[in-house]
Amino acid sequence: MPRLLLSPSLALAALLAGCVVPPPARPGLMDMAERPAEKALLAGMRAYEDAQYSLAETQLDLALKGGLASPRDRAAAHKHLAFIYCTSDRIKACEDEFRAARAADPAFALSKSEAGHPQWGPVYQRVRQ
Repeated sequence: MPRLLLSPSLALAALLAGCVVPPPARPGLMDMAERPAEKALLAGMRAYEDAQYSLAETQLDLALKGGLASPRDRAAAHKHLAFIYCTSDRIKACEDEFRAARAADPAFALSKSEAGHPQWGPVYQRVRQ
């Protein structure tokens, strides 16, 4: 949807004339879901849930390279890549992804059940220290 941008003087003139100029609309979920990076994230998460880990890895990597807009989305992509790497014995890559998740979103943390997982839990705890 195109946005109408007004120069400061035109906006002031519109305001003085009694016109209301609405603020620019923020993109909604449907707008974001159409972006290639966000589409790849959704595809990667679906593939992960369907135990298609190779496809999930590819899609999550595409999402990150595509420039996910949200820090939380970037952290989620890194988290799932960490899970994939830990379960396939790529421990260094797993550690790197947990670090990248924290860098993307400083509030990033695994849930209690995720942090207790026998394969990635110890790696996550080590990275947090």
